[in-house]
Order: sequence, then structure tokens, then C-alpha cells
Amino acid sequence: MHLLIPYASTLSEAGLPAQRGLALPHLQRLLPRMVPTEKLGSDEYSLSTPAEQAQAQVLGWHGADGCLPWAAQAAAADGVPVGDAPWGLLTPVHWHVGAEHVSVGYPELLRLSARESHALFEAVRPLFESEGWQLTWGSPLRWYASHASLDGLPTASLERVIGRNLDLWMPDHPQAKAIRRLQNEVQMMLYQQPENDHRAEMSMMPVNSFWLSGCGCRQQAAATPDLVIDHRLRAPLLGENWGDWAEAWRALDAGPVRELLARHDAGEAVSLTLCGERFAQRLQAQSQGWLARMARRFGGASPLALLEAL
Repeated sequence: MHLLIPYASTLSEAGLPAQRGLALPHLQRLLPRMVPTEKLGSDEYSLSTPAEQAQAQVLGWHGADGCLPWAAQAAAADGVPVGDAPWGLLTPVHWHVGAEHVSVGYPELLRLSARESHALFEAVRPLFESEGWQLTWGSPLRWYASHASLDGLPTASLERVIGRNLDLWMPDHPQAKAIRRLQNEVQMMLYQQPENDHRAEMSMMPVNSFWLSGCGCRQQAAATPDLVIDHRLRAPLLGENWGDWAEAWRALDAGPVRELLARHDAGEAVSLTLCGERFAQRLQAQSQGWLARMARRFGGASPLALLEAL
């Protein structure tokens, strides 16, 4: 069993007290039984998150930073015939215009209905199709686009952008010029939509732009029958609900981490990958002799030290 945990730690000043107050008894017991192996990532400014890099490695994918084909994979899962063409994920979002910079809000907070999403999608689709793009609706927050310019185009993961200054993440690749122009046209089109007027009347945030990510051609994925990815920390961390994030971590420790510990103690091969904003650290359980077990019992890393290093 390989347990992969995205959003296991935070660099947010607001979130650090919750992180430092975590009590994770099963992770505390598990860590001395494991040794660190591969470490992926660099800093919090990479285009692909460490969790994405770690998952791509397990899947056997290749690609430069920001060029992992998550859109094609998701589109295929949604029943879209992706073929060999490059695809990108267009996420409808709300851009917050602040005094100092523009940022992207957490998309789930839009509570965008399928009806609203379909109406907005149909409004902007002619802008793309008139220039040779193919657009397909997947879900309220998943619109898919296919165009030759998306092949090899590096883009920042949406998770990197939420709540941050967009200037740091806007693609400056030559292939992105047409996308930036389309983004401006889409923003003007969305401003005129009755659905957004209705949302404003209901004190709901309008959909005023999109974020493009996960571009590339579909890659074959290696079979990963032993891989378990637990996403329960994602929503509270990206939404900055630190009490909910800490509670989700405690539930994760009492559930999948406890199971991983039990499997290890039963003699199964287990591994754990913890993913923060800078790094993804994989740990592998090792068979240990008596002296090694005693040394690790008294010298293993604490959960907090490990999380803060991510």
C-alpha cells in the first residue's frame, strides 16, 4: 500500500498555528518505522505542485514543470474522446481585483450550478471555436479545450494560483499570447451574461474569467493498484479553513494512516508520500533488525518537523 497525502502542510502564516497544534499519534508511531527515499520539488513557485509531481512519477508520466497532462486525463475520465490531441482544462473562476493585485478565488465557493455553467460555457464557446479551438463541457467547474497551441504549453496549476497574485503565474510562453487575448474577450463576454447579473442579485460572486491548466497530450498511465490518494485536506487548505483542515488531518491519521501502520505491523510492504507546497517526501518502511528498531524508536523524525520541512 502506498498512501499519498496532498496538502499535508502549509506555509501560510494563518495556518501555521493549526499545523503546530496537530496531534497525530498514528503518524508519530509510523515514522520511526520508515526511512526517507525520494524527494520531489523545489520551492512554492513551481508550476506543478509537489503532489502533482509525485502522482505523475507514480503514473510513469514525463513532462517539464507545468506540462503534465491532467486535462486530457480528466477529460477522458469524463467520457471525452481525447485521442492524440493536446487538451487544457478551463476552470471558470472569479478574479478578485484588489488594491495591489488580482487574485483567483477558490472555485468551489462559486457554488456554480450545472445550468449556470452550461449557459456561461455556451456564451464563450463561439469565441474559441471561431479560432479553431474545440471546447467540451465536462462539469460545472471542468471545461475542456483542445488546440494545437496547448502542446508543450507550461501553465501553473490552479492550486498554485488560488489567493495569490496572478502576475506571478500568468503564462509568458510564446504560445500563450492567443490565450491571453481570448481571456480578455471572455472576460468582456462574461460581464454581459444574465447569469452573472442574477448571481449579483443573490449576493453571489460572478464568474468573470477562467484559468487554463494541465495542458498536453494524454499519456498512458502505469497501473497503480496499491496507490491510495487521500484528498480530504485539499478543500480546507485551499479555502483557508484551518480548523477544518486540522480536523481532517486528525481523521486521516485515525483512518488511512492507522491502516498503513497496521499493514506494516502485519508484515506488508507500505510507503507514504507527504506533499507540502515545496516538496513531496516519500518514505518507505524497512525491515529492521533489533538494533535498528531501537535506534529509530528513539531517533525518528517528529511529524511536525517533517511537515514543516515540506
